[in-house]
Amino acid sequence: MSSTSTHTLTAGDLQAVFWPDQGMLCASLRHRGVELLRRVDNLDSARRKGSTAGIPLLYPWANRLASLHYQVAGQEVFVDRASSLLHFDEHGLPMHGVPWPKLRWEVVSASEEKMSARLAWSSKELLEVFPFPHQAQLNTQIGPGALTFETLVVAGSDSLVPITFGFHPYFGIPGIPRKEWTLRLPSMQRLRLDAQGIPSGEARPFPAAETLLGSTSYDDGFALDQDRAVFAITGGGYTIRVEFLEGFRFAQVFAPVAQELVALEPMTASTSALTSGQNLVLLQPGKQYRAAFRVAVDKS
Repeated sequence: MSSTSTHTLTAGDLQAVFWPDQGMLCASLRHRGVELLRRVDNLDSARRKGSTAGIPLLYPWANRLASLHYQVAGQEVFVDRASSLLHFDEHGLPMHGVPWPKLRWEVVSASEEKMSARLAWSSKELLEVFPFPHQAQLNTQIGPGALTFETLVVAGSDSLVPITFGFHPYFGIPGIPRKEWTLRLPSMQRLRLDAQGIPSGEARPFPAAETLLGSTSYDDGFALDQDRAVFAITGGGYTIRVEFLEGFRFAQVFAPVAQELVALEPMTASTSALTSGQNLVLLQPGKQYRAAFRVAVDKS
């Protein structure tokens, strides 16, 4: 692995490793020395490709945009297909904003159990991608059984800022195959998606469920019924919970049948909200948006 700055948080049975100068990626989460994150086996390759891995922050938007053009908050934006700052999916659509390896966060405080880092969205290069000046701060804190992520976005004094970021945590239960994991989902609204994963604007109720994964596959978007919600996978004596605490009103569940992983993804907006305007939050100049979630781990 090539050189990068790291910071390790430790409390009780949990240890988390972050890469501040590489998108504040959470590159490892271990419980009693056992790795719980997936897609962390070849982080050098992921860094070169801009692929998601571990627990990345997807910024300034999560998932793909339906087109290279959008108009929001008085700005008409044309996404440059030739931009070296962006990653595009197989359909040529901009995916996950600026890939995590290209965003350098500045650590403002760090200890054994806490770390805070800031990202100034003010350079010409970044504003060409997302022309809304602001500052983001990511605060992380570890306890004996949980790792908490708090993201604060502060709008510039003269700018509205669309809130469209999210996280893409990849988890796996050690020691047993995916088909034996149990997935627990809260009551939500399941978004109807087109062939490219873009919401149509329609949704239908999705009752709370707790089911064995088996051969079931997921790549689905949801709108939460409540401000707080808990998602979980269990098996082999482990329970890994993703607890939505504040500011994340949407979720993506990704569980491909052929891979030993489940992604339970907190989202501040539905996919391509920048182009559709659906339920899009516009942060007023000088105001702050807070979003927080927690990863809790239990082992019997």
